[in-house]
Amino acid sequence: MALDPRTPVIVGVGQYLHRAESLDDALEPAALMERAVLEAVSDAGLDGPPPADSVRVVNIIGWRYRNAPRFLAERLGITDCELAESTPGGNSPQALVNQTALDIAGGSTDMAILSGAEAFRTYMRARKQGIKLDWPKADDGDVPVFIGKPLDMNHEHERELGLMMPVQIYPMFETALRAESGRTVGEHQAFLGKLWSDLSHVAAGNPNAWIREPKTPDEITTVSAKNRMIGFPYPKLMNSNSDVDMGAALIMCSVEAAERMGIDRDLWVFPLSGADCHEHNYVSNRDTFSRTPAIELGGKRALELAGVTIDDVGLVDLYSCFPAAVQLGAKSLGVDLDQQWSRTGGLPFGGGPWNNYPMHAIATIVGELREQRDETGLVWANGGYATKHAFGVYATTPPADGFRHTSPQAEIDALPKRELAVGADAAGAVDIEAYTVMFDRDNEPETALAACLLPDGRRAWGKSSDLAVATAMCDGEWVGVSATLADDATLTID
Repeated sequence: MALDPRTPVIVGVGQYLHRAESLDDALEPAALMERAVLEAVSDAGLDGPPPADSVRVVNIIGWRYRNAPRFLAERLGITDCELAESTPGGNSPQALVNQTALDIAGGSTDMAILSGAEAFRTYMRARKQGIKLDWPKADDGDVPVFIGKPLDMNHEHERELGLMMPVQIYPMFETALRAESGRTVGEHQAFLGKLWSDLSHVAAGNPNAWIREPKTPDEITTVSAKNRMIGFPYPKLMNSNSDVDMGAALIMCSVEAAERMGIDRDLWVFPLSGADCHEHNYVSNRDTFSRTPAIELGGKRALELAGVTIDDVGLVDLYSCFPAAVQLGAKSLGVDLDQQWSRTGGLPFGGGPWNNYPMHAIATIVGELREQRDETGLVWANGGYATKHAFGVYATTPPADGFRHTSPQAEIDALPKRELAVGADAAGAVDIEAYTVMFDRDNEPETALAACLLPDGRRAWGKSSDLAVATAMCDGEWVGVSATLADDATLTID
C-alpha cells in the first residue's frame, strides 16, 4: 500500500520520572521534558534530536516559564522552529496530537516534538520550605504560539460560592452516579474500592508509573491518617496524584520525513482519527450529573472516522482523575469496566502531572501497539469538570483515507441544558440532585455542597457549614432528599 507522504505518524515516544532526594538533585520541568524527548529520540533509533520545525509543549501548572517551549528547544539544540504551547486542560495532550496530525497532513508542519512535564512535587517542597527556586523564566513579551482556544468553565455564581475545585465537583458526579446505580453507600464504596484496586495493579506492572505498590480494595476505601477523606465519598487514594516529577514526549512527523530519516517502519504508529469537543461550559447548566453527551458524541465520531467500533478497540485508556470520570467515560463510550480500561495506572497511581497525563497514556499505547500489531488503541483525555474532551484512535496500520478529525460541537451546544437560579429566585423548597461533603485536614467533615433542583426543573447550588448538616450527609443516601435553600444559598435539611 503506497502511503501519502503527508500521512502523520508517531515514530518515537519517551517517558521520564525523577524521584529527587531533595531540592539539590531535583529537576525543573524543562529538564524533565528534555530527558523524555531524549528517550523518544532513542526509541526512534535516532542519533540525536531531529530537526523539528515545531516544538510543542503542554501547558505547565506549576512553574510558569512564560515560554516553556523556548527552554526545551534550547536544551535540545533546536533553532529556527515554531515554539508552541497548548491551552490548559487534561484534554490538551490529545488535542495537541490531533492538531499536529492536521498540520502535518496539511503540509504546514513536517516534524514536531511534543512534550510536557510537571515538577510539582519539587515545586511544592520548595514552597513549604520557603525556598525560592532559581529556575528560569522568559522575559515579559516573550511568549509562544498558543494552540487551542481557552474555555471559561466557571460560572460567576459558582465562583461566588467557592465551587471551583475538581475535588469539589467530581464527588458530586459520583453521588449522582451512585444514586442512579441503585447501590447503597456501602455497596458503592465497595464497587469503587475494586475499581481503583484494579487500577493500582495496572500501575504495578507499568515501569513508568509513580506508585507501583498495588492496593487492596480495603486499602482504597478505608479512611485513615494517610488516606484521609478529601471530598465525600473520596478518600485520598481516589484522587488524582499531582505530587510527582515526571515528563513525556512524542516525536511526530510525516511519512516522508520518517522515510528520509530512515526510521524503522516497525516503530511507526498512526493516528487514525481524532475528535475534540466540550460539554456545556458550566456545570450549572448541565442537564444531568450522571451523563456526558459530549463524550458520547465525540467518541462515537472519532471511532466512526477510524472505521472501527468500540468492540474493535483492544487498548483503551480512560481519563482517571477520579472514579466518576472513569464511570462517565466508560458509560458514554460503551467500555466494559471489567476489561482493562487503563494502560498506565491512571492519575492516582501512574501519576497525575496535571495537564500532561494523557501524553503518558499515548506513549504507553504506542509501545503496546508495536507489540500487539493487530490491535487498535483509543485514548480519551479530559479537562475541567468532565468538561473538555479529546479523543484519539491509533494503530500500526495506516488510515486508508488519511488522518481524519471532527468536532461535533454544534450538536452538543443544541442539547438540553438547565437554567441556574440564584439568590432570592432560588430560595425555597428543593430536591438534592448531587452532593458532597468537604473534609478538613484533621479528617473532620467541614462543608456540605449540593446541587439542587427546583420544582420547575431549574438548578440551584446549596452550601452549609453547619457541622450537624455536614456530618449527617456522610451517612446514607441524600440524592432525592427534600431541602430548603435560603437566598444566600444556605442549605437546610428538612
